[in-house]
Amino acid sequence: MLKLSSLILAAGQGTRMKSSYPKVLHQLLDRPMLSYVADAAKRAGSEQIAIVVGFKGEQVISALGDEYHYLWQREQLGTGHAVMMAQELLEQFEGDLLILYGDTPLIREETLRRLVALKREKAAAAAILTTKLENPTGYGRMLRNEAGDIVGIIEDKDANIEQKLITEVNTGVYCFEIKTLLEALKTLSPKNAQGEYYLTDVFQVMAERGLRVVGLITEAAAEVMGPNDRIQLANTEQLLRATINEKWMRLGVTFQDPNFTYIGAEVELAADVTILPGTFLLGKTKVGAGCILGPHTRIVDSEIGENSTVQFSQIIEAKIGAENTVGPFAYLRPGTKSASQVKFGDFVEVKNTTIGNGSKIPHLSYIGDAEIGAGVNIGAGTITCNYDGVNKYRTVIHDDAFIGSNTNLVAPVVVGKGATIGAGSTINNEVPEKALGIARSRQENLLNWVSPRERNLKKRE
Repeated sequence: MLKLSSLILAAGQGTRMKSSYPKVLHQLLDRPMLSYVADAAKRAGSEQIAIVVGFKGEQVISALGDEYHYLWQREQLGTGHAVMMAQELLEQFEGDLLILYGDTPLIREETLRRLVALKREKAAAAAILTTKLENPTGYGRMLRNEAGDIVGIIEDKDANIEQKLITEVNTGVYCFEIKTLLEALKTLSPKNAQGEYYLTDVFQVMAERGLRVVGLITEAAAEVMGPNDRIQLANTEQLLRATINEKWMRLGVTFQDPNFTYIGAEVELAADVTILPGTFLLGKTKVGAGCILGPHTRIVDSEIGENSTVQFSQIIEAKIGAENTVGPFAYLRPGTKSASQVKFGDFVEVKNTTIGNGSKIPHLSYIGDAEIGAGVNIGAGTITCNYDGVNKYRTVIHDDAFIGSNTNLVAPVVVGKGATIGAGSTINNEVPEKALGIARSRQENLLNWVSPRERNLKKRE
């Protein structure tokens, strides 16, 4: 079977974005738009992916990582020039090559698969993805012969009056036979209105050599239109969000308000999940069946066990068990891991802590760097004092312990199974199993005490 590779052009600055960042790194939901294109190329079957970078290319390489080949286009001399920068690498590739643009994040793997299939089915040297627009101004027009094959593409600035009437336009997405492309690249010249090397000129060269070039018309024009400014970027994210949300609704997820719900491309949702307005599920988050999430909740790179509820809360890089209740206004930070039927109440912050079955942290507590067993109750205002300014230490609370309100647990410290801590205690030594730990100062009452405020009032009199 023929191999497939991809070359993604991502060297431009995108001046209309009015930004110091490369255009392709502008975010859609939780990811740079370039990553959506790279993922589509992978899912379409590309074994190798190369990316042409230019403006602040170091940032692009840092954002995408070392999974890809990177090539530099130091001067912006057109799409043909960008592909020419990849010639040496492409000579090592075999089979077919998809050429994509890093600022078209809505491109779908299904569309790319259809383009590759058409090229191979027709035994063509190349296939072009096209679309039709009511107003094609600014786009290259497709020139076809009587048989319907493509014989060339004329850029808008170089088109004559008759050619400008053509509504079928070039999307810039191509599938080439690599060896044929490399031969055609040798013929490119910057003799045109822009003074650039047009990649589109290779199609006329192929036609003149008797090679077949075919076109696939997509009715979904939006998937190949990249955003050029911040307004279009917002519109693109809206389209992306709608596509993702509709997919999950078809798979059995309830969205109370799809227009006010944000689901990342890598999120996984089980059936019968209910998502309330203002909810953000991002990164590699996984949500089990029967969960109710929101309103106004943000969950990133976390797992939520089935039949759990999360409201008005944030969960970051945590693993929450089944039948947990979280919030309102809880903050579960990286390293939080809970078993089943755990309660995280209002204004609770937890970090780097494991929590056993049925334990409760109802409200107003900070629990960090701790191990909490099953059936533990953490009273309001409890704090694990885990950091001395240099090192962090762990607190261990064994099964069935009861921690009274307003307790400070100064780590490292251990609370035994079934032990009780009296409210208002500061515990810095081990509390044995089933013992009562109390650490308070003796209360003193000063009778007939006059407060400083009262003394000050008397002086004024």
